[in-house]
Amino acid sequence: MNKFMAMLKKNENEHPPPTNLLNLAEQLCQELKSSIPGLEKLVEAMMECKNKRYFLTNIHVVRACVSVHIHKGQHDAACRLLEYCKAEEKEELVQLWHEIHYRRLMEKHQTDVLTALQKFRCRKRNPPPISLCPEGLKSRSYSEEVRQQLHRFAAEVTANPNKKQREELAQDMNLQPTQVYNWFANYRRRQKS
Repeated sequence: MNKFMAMLKKNENEHPPPTNLLNLAEQLCQELKSSIPGLEKLVEAMMECKNKRYFLTNIHVVRACVSVHIHKGQHDAACRLLEYCKAEEKEELVQLWHEIHYRRLMEKHQTDVLTALQKFRCRKRNPPPISLCPEGLKSRSYSEEVRQQLHRFAAEVTANPNKKQREELAQDMNLQPTQVYNWFANYRRRQKS
């Protein structure tokens, strides 16, 4: 840690900072991830330097910064950091985004765990910003054409297809058999209510 602090001070005006400094930051973030006091000191030093944007291109540094913010209860700061960072690992950044909101919800409800439904609702209420998923969020709903085919099959053939029928439908619509099974189970549930 002392070596890193000395290197950071020595290279504070270097743009970009030397690669070995960035590599050392990554290594320290990985080593200190279970030691919040050490991690806090490291994150504070990186975030106060002029070169902080270079450090925020590394997913391990970003994860360390988010951990420190969450530990301090600074959820908004953690979200801003994710929006600002330039790390390439977009899927992991989205996971971190959700983790921040899960923690916020757990603190609000004073619990250590969330149910799958609570997590689902939390993700729906707090979608990640465009900067984290420029290609857009993956939609779980089917195209209009697929829905029409499934509705037509339910109305004209059966709302409870057997395994062979489900497999054929899945193949025709480029879906997994379990997706077809779940669609019909949900369809029957909706018909009852």
